[in-house]
Amino acid sequence: MSLKDRLTRLTGEAPKPSSTDPRQDRIAELRRKLDRVMLPREHNSPAGIPAPRRGVTPLEHVVAGEEARTSHGAFFLSRAAMKADDVHGNVRICDAARASMEAAALLTGIRMERNVSIEGGLFLDTETTGLMGGTGTFPFLIGLGWFEAGSFVTCQLFARDFSEEGAMLEYLSELASDRQFLVTFNGRAYDLNLLAARFILNRCRDTLSAMPHIDLLHPSRRILAHRLENARLSTIETHVLGVERDGDVPGFEIPGRYFDWLRHRDGKALGDVFTHNRLDVVSLASLLKYLADLVEDSREMLHSHHGDLLKVAGVVLERGDSSKARSMLEALISSHHRDVAASAQQALSLVYKKARQWEEAAVIWQDLVASNPHDFFAVVELAKFYEHHTREHGKALQLVARLLDEANGLSHDERASAEHRLRRLLQKTSLE
Repeated sequence: MSLKDRLTRLTGEAPKPSSTDPRQDRIAELRRKLDRVMLPREHNSPAGIPAPRRGVTPLEHVVAGEEARTSHGAFFLSRAAMKADDVHGNVRICDAARASMEAAALLTGIRMERNVSIEGGLFLDTETTGLMGGTGTFPFLIGLGWFEAGSFVTCQLFARDFSEEGAMLEYLSELASDRQFLVTFNGRAYDLNLLAARFILNRCRDTLSAMPHIDLLHPSRRILAHRLENARLSTIETHVLGVERDGDVPGFEIPGRYFDWLRHRDGKALGDVFTHNRLDVVSLASLLKYLADLVEDSREMLHSHHGDLLKVAGVVLERGDSSKARSMLEALISSHHRDVAASAQQALSLVYKKARQWEEAAVIWQDLVASNPHDFFAVVELAKFYEHHTREHGKALQLVARLLDEANGLSHDERASAEHRLRRLLQKTSLE
């Protein structure tokens, strides 16, 4: 007997004819079971939101907002806007509104329709009752943001009770349907999966899952982790974006603040939570601008952290834009940071090598060897060039022999590789 047959016997349901779409059958079955679980809760849930107790501060006195309604019911809505000249860290809002979406798409590897502007984006961040995910995790606050006529609008949807989730999600779905793409930080692994499950549970249309999605966590790790202790948004704000939060509520306290609200209905527990969420949304726009600028014009961005530019060049090269990567690397080989300049030279030489621009590549290898005769990468590449292209086996032999005689920091694999090359070169020179 199949698992479905056993469930049918346990629930006492008569078997239903299956449709031609197995996925729709599974969704329908899941909804029927959820209905049986949720029905007792709906009968026992209180009608409306309980009034605040005496001595507590109403939410409207702490957070500017009002009740909003959809066909699913009511929820709390708060809107604010930052003007074009307002500043968030090192970035003015009007500058953030000019971020290149072509550069952002290249950096994140997503396909974006042509002529999409940043004003078509929806920035999203959620606050939930836990970080474990699953159907028990409740997104009680959904922070949204978008650019509008040069300003940045934030819109926060808040479920004052579990019963308001459906109304909040319906509003989110309708609002997102007018946007062209989504921007999050770790949304691919967390926010979107959570919201997709909540859309199903509340029988709301999910307009987020099909949207082109720019998740800033992964490019931030690739580009910024070399100089940060972690890739959290708060760390990036402090060390990259220049954002300083005064009295910010720690993220681990936020679920507890919501549960305190449910018990006491005191708006003072949530003021800092709304501020925290709103700043997270604004930081998404600021971070997108910073990362996109690194790609857009590397020579103008040389006042930025050169290590960031080097990492961006590697990402761009992986995306297949060797022309832009080469331009970035050519700008970085003159960096006053020696490690960045050397790494840029290595990467640029491989770009030339792949393009079969042997002379240009050889010049770089010669410069690297002149600076450090024990540079394994440069010695091996230059020896290959002498051996296979100019047929100067004696020069190649001299380079490899000196490396083996003088270099003390070679790994076991590097030394074995160099010894193998030395034996082959000895054999070739003996036949000349």
